Amino acid sequence: MKNLDYNDTQLSKKILSEIKEVSSSLGDITIMEFCGTHTHSIFRFGIRDLLPQNITMLSGPGCPVCVTDNRDIDYSLALAEMPDTIITTFGDMIKVPGSSKSLQDIKAEGKDIRIVYSCMSALEIAEQNPKKNVIFLGVGFETTAPTVAGAIIEAERKGIDNFFVYSMHKLTPPAMRSILELGEVKLNGILGPGHVSTVIGSEAWKFLPDDYKIPIAIAGFDIIDILLGIRALLEMIRDKNPRVMNTYLRAVKPEGNKLAQDMMYEVFEVADSYWRGLGKLPESGLRIKEKYKDFDASKQFPINISEANEHRLCRCGEVIRGVISPLECPLFDEVCSPSNPVGPCMVSSEGTCSAYYLYGVRR
Repeated sequence: MKNLDYNDTQLSKKILSEIKEVSSSLGDITIMEFCGTHTHSIFRFGIRDLLPQNITMLSGPGCPVCVTDNRDIDYSLALAEMPDTIITTFGDMIKVPGSSKSLQDIKAEGKDIRIVYSCMSALEIAEQNPKKNVIFLGVGFETTAPTVAGAIIEAERKGIDNFFVYSMHKLTPPAMRSILELGEVKLNGILGPGHVSTVIGSEAWKFLPDDYKIPIAIAGFDIIDILLGIRALLEMIRDKNPRVMNTYLRAVKPEGNKLAQDMMYEVFEVADSYWRGLGKLPESGLRIKEKYKDFDASKQFPINISEANEHRLCRCGEVIRGVISPLECPLFDEVCSPSNPVGPCMVSSEGTCSAYYLYGVRR
């Protein structure tokens, strides 16, 4: 399948026909796509409308900006208020509201906040501004953590002492386990994240069939990728044979990317972490090891944050867990929109609310 056109219209129709055939022998089926990029791809290709009516697609907690807890946002805002400080961050983070304001608000007040496209760019800014503390807000899953680790290793090698990282990195399998343990939604299958799985490998998801008897199909992001993943899930459900099916063979290996894993765990260690909508999950985050504490913003700039508050009507946490769709949030479209986001699910380019809004899904 190496030379396959993953946007081939005729092949898409063929796989859809097979999906309809398999689903005709099944009852109502609910599949959760974990990844925010999958959510947007599914809307872009109109896949929800193409699937048989007995198949429901739910969006999961696969948006790293969305699941960042408000206490981490508030701490980031406090860092930005410090004198002689440059905050560097990915673009999605700048509009995320904390308890009272956002990084964009603080930037408008005159603080130095810069959007970067990689942690290495933040390191370059630190080199160019030796008299300023340059702090990178490390948000992301296993996909981005190795690159951040690489920047910290490079900073140590070069002896750059004004570069810091605030790690808000999350590990994805514990979040999926948490959703299943909560039992708020009944899932028949999981469409596994392609990008994350290139790093952690398909074997990292074996706990789903082993512990929960739920099949997972790891998929890429073109229409045929996603349809192949859905077809694989339906076949496993029909056959009552849950397992890990890797339909993204051109990118994902069973063991993942060992080089990226080694880089990540050279700098980071597993720790408990707070998730928006899920609370504190054991061993679900990455903190900087003691060996690299000189680059850890949380240790170099200890700031006490009082209890973080979210907008009382924002239901982003329930959207993240798949309990409701954005259409069930009273703020969606009426108050909350990309130009006036109340919660991070509308801010992020991977957020479920932003996908509904962008692709014109309304009440």
